[in-house]
Amino acid sequence: MIKLVSTNPAAEVAPLLAIRNLSIALPAKADRAHAVEALSFDVRGGEIVCLVGESGSGKSMTAHAVLGLLPRGVTIAAGSSIKLGGEELAQLHGERMRALRGSKIAMIFQDPMSALNPLQTIGQQLAEAIVLHDDGKSGRREIQERCLAMIASVGLPAPDHIMRSFPFQLSGGQRQRVMIAIALVNRPQLLIADEPTTALDVTTQRQILDLIRELQLERQMGVLFITHDFGVVADIANRVIVMRHGRLVEAGERDQVLRAPRDAYTQRLVDAVPGRDVPTRGAAALDRATTGRAPMLEVRALRKTFVSRNGFFGKPRVVPAADDIAFDVYQGETVSVVGESGSGKTTLGRMIMRLIEPDSGSIRLDGQDLLTLSRRDLQSYRRRAQIVFQDPFASLNPRQTIGEAIVRGPILAGTPRKQAVTLATELLERVGIGATALARYPHEFSGGQRQRIAIARALAVKPSLLIADEAVSALDVSVQAQVLALLDELKRELGLTMLFITHDLRVAAQISDRVVVLQRGKVVEQSSAVQIFSAPSHAYTRSLLDAMPGRDWLVAPHTGTDYELPRTVG
Repeated sequence: MIKLVSTNPAAEVAPLLAIRNLSIALPAKADRAHAVEALSFDVRGGEIVCLVGESGSGKSMTAHAVLGLLPRGVTIAAGSSIKLGGEELAQLHGERMRALRGSKIAMIFQDPMSALNPLQTIGQQLAEAIVLHDDGKSGRREIQERCLAMIASVGLPAPDHIMRSFPFQLSGGQRQRVMIAIALVNRPQLLIADEPTTALDVTTQRQILDLIRELQLERQMGVLFITHDFGVVADIANRVIVMRHGRLVEAGERDQVLRAPRDAYTQRLVDAVPGRDVPTRGAAALDRATTGRAPMLEVRALRKTFVSRNGFFGKPRVVPAADDIAFDVYQGETVSVVGESGSGKTTLGRMIMRLIEPDSGSIRLDGQDLLTLSRRDLQSYRRRAQIVFQDPFASLNPRQTIGEAIVRGPILAGTPRKQAVTLATELLERVGIGATALARYPHEFSGGQRQRIAIARALAVKPSLLIADEAVSALDVSVQAQVLALLDELKRELGLTMLFITHDLRVAAQISDRVVVLQRGKVVEQSSAVQIFSAPSHAYTRSLLDAMPGRDWLVAPHTGTDYELPRTVG
């Protein structure tokens, strides 16, 4: 039973941000008339309001309207009101809006690499944010001290070094911390965070969520936090606004929305959060299934080290991506490889596909040594093993129709074109896209649809082994649930064996028979999914489990434990 606890001490305070009857009109040729329609809600100082919905629900467009950053041709309709501390922003432009941005309102974007200037150091970009709103009051030394203090306050090590670094020299988590530092350096009253943790691994995501919550409490800011993940909502929200197709469908206290959603759409989003079902296939069942059988895929003593230099005279940087990795995958299994960014997961998948050559070790598929294959034998092997990459937009040729992308593999394998087109049509129907997609291009589809197309392309050569490299990490949770269900169905129908690479243990819990945990290129634990999630033996595995978004909310219904949802304010 989950205790409902009060998480909104700001409830009686006048709103910091008041949005009333907000409608945002789209250009004439758009798929609908309004990106947002008749939206009303408040954000008070000292509270975190989560704006939740799938892609296309109007979440980001709402945030951009508050900041006056709507794209050309997109307009705020007459009668709409956006007030910050009583000041009307809906039709505000020019100098006054620029003065508010970065001082009273700040924003953290989803992708810090595209939001940060690659040609300026972190110190220069932080200093610029101060100078633009300082009116010349601070000298160079004072600005330097404020920058160093801000970098330290967001938990970045060696502030002097970070100040001199360029964005590409930092990790994804470090770049997101820099974005938070730039957003908060002028102590804004309102912080808008647009999916700031979506592409991060679970431990980095946990650190960023804790940091935002800590700074929000310390400064008593209002926070509008945009997300598609109810696991994140459980960890950080006071109140929740649920949007669909530009309209508000539900609003309420976090505990009420999580425990007893009133709208069917909200219930579907809650149900779609991965990891809500505890893994049930234990070690004994796996032992019975694998006893007396040879493994399909054998990885032994696999090693790979990357060496890079920082400048011509710089000291070489040695990174072990694979350090004595060994595990087996049996026919019909789904084995998840789990770990943080930099743990060697993707490198492992690419070595198995022979897209990266290992330094030493062995990889065998059905007893055949893959590292000794000739060029011709390698082509034959890649019909037996296929990979689905994280970003389908990058892996699909933008100048090639979907039909051509799918039929090319079978045609190269000797299948007549007419038969290959028939196969492509059947696969597109099976993955829920439809035959009409054959003549269309990748940019005409959503992220989830492109990933389904990438799965269809991988299955076109009828592989026995499918490697999915972070195949659902960038998708909305509802789309994620659909793709995971599709993969599970296809696995059973086609007798596939899957190696599923992910940083999200909630996803691994939903799809895996066994789990292999990697840390800095080493296997630290491997066991059945139920063993990993109920009684992990390694401290690193426990830290990954503890970092799962909404961990207490996910666990409580299954254990009968009387959990409180985490308190975020006060």
